[in-house]
Amino acid sequence: MGIPYGRQQIGQDDIDAVVETLQADFLTQGPKIAEFEKLFAEYVGAKYAVAVSNGTAALHLGALALGVNEGSKVITTPITFAASSNSILYCGGQIDFVDVNSQTGLIDLEQVKLKLESSEPGTYSGIIPVDFAGKAVITEELRNLADAHGCWIMEDACHAPGGYYLDSNGRKERCGEGNYSDVTVFSFHPVKHIACGEGGMITTNSEEVFKKLEILRTHGITKRPDLLTQNDGGWYYEMHDLGYNYRITDIQAALGITQLSKQQEGVARRRAIAKRYDEAFGNVANISTLATEDEGHAFHLYVVLVDDRKGLYEFLRTHEIYSQVHYIPVHLQPYYKGLGWKNGDLPNAEHYYSRCLSLPMYPSLTDQEQQFVIDRVIEFLGK
Repeated sequence: MGIPYGRQQIGQDDIDAVVETLQADFLTQGPKIAEFEKLFAEYVGAKYAVAVSNGTAALHLGALALGVNEGSKVITTPITFAASSNSILYCGGQIDFVDVNSQTGLIDLEQVKLKLESSEPGTYSGIIPVDFAGKAVITEELRNLADAHGCWIMEDACHAPGGYYLDSNGRKERCGEGNYSDVTVFSFHPVKHIACGEGGMITTNSEEVFKKLEILRTHGITKRPDLLTQNDGGWYYEMHDLGYNYRITDIQAALGITQLSKQQEGVARRRAIAKRYDEAFGNVANISTLATEDEGHAFHLYVVLVDDRKGLYEFLRTHEIYSQVHYIPVHLQPYYKGLGWKNGDLPNAEHYYSRCLSLPMYPSLTDQEQQFVIDRVIEFLGK
C-alpha cells in the first residue's frame, strides 16, 4: 500500500466494541449514541454535543440551527474543504471568502475586520473560521469582531479535536469548548483523529441551539411529550420542522467511543511526528512549512511549501509515498467561479495552493517510515 498521507488506526478494542454493538439490541437510535455524545462533550468541555452522520451534515445542521436562510451572507476561508462553504448554500445563503494569512493558512482576522468594517451594518450574519491542518483559530479575537457586527461563529474544527490555543488570560481554549464560538463541528472520517467510518459531531453551549439540532437531525420529528401539540398514545410523534435523516448509527458511535479513549495519545504522537519533520527540514533550502510552533496544534496535516510541488508529489509517488494537496481554493472551483469568483481574487490562498503538499501524518506512522519520507523529500530538493 505504501505510505499514505493519512490512515485510520483500528485496534482490537475498536473491533470488539463494534462486534459487541452488532450483537446488542440497537444498531441505530440506541444508547451508544448518547454515550458518545456525553464523552465527547466532556472531552472538549462543551455543555452539549449532537452526533450526526458526517462532518458535512454537522455543518449543514449547524447553519440551519443558527438561522441561515436566503437573506444570510456568511464569511469563510477558501482554504478548506468545499463543505464548509457549501453548508451555507444548502440553506439558500450567500458565501463571501476572505483571504488567508500566508504564514498559517488560516483565515486572516485582519482581513475579516476590514471586510466587516467596510460593509453596511447587517450585511453579514455569520463567520465560519476553519482550524485548518489542526491549528486553532484565535476565536477570542474573532468573537470581538463578530459581536461588534452582529455575527454568529460556527467553528469548523474537523481538523482539530484535541487542539487549543491560549486566550488572553493564558487559559487553554479547546476547539469545541464554545466559549467564543456559537457552534463547533467535527468530522470522524477515517483520516481524521477519530475514525468512525463516517460521522460528525456538533458542540454548543446554547440549549436553544442544541434543541434545534436534536430535532433537525431526525426529520424534524419529535416524540417528546413536552413538545407535542397533542398525544394520541405511545406511538405518537409529530414533525415540527423540515429536518433531515442525519443520524449516526450505534455501530459508528461504539467505534467513536473507543477511538476517543485513545485521542490524547494520538494527538501526542502527531505532535512528535511534526516536531521531527520540523527538525529535519529546519535548515534545508527550498522548503518551508506552515507555522507549527503553536503548542496546541492538533496536526491533522503537516504541510510543506515548495516551488516544484508537482515534481515533489510525483517523485514521492515513485517511492510509494502518497502525499496530498490540501486544498484547492474553494473559490477556484468551477461551481464557485460560476458565482462570480475568479483567479486573482484571493492571492494568498492561490499562492499557498501553488506550493502546498501534505506529508504523511498519522499516529501509526513509524519512525522508520517517517525517516524514509524525510530522506526522499531532501533527496528531491537536492537535485
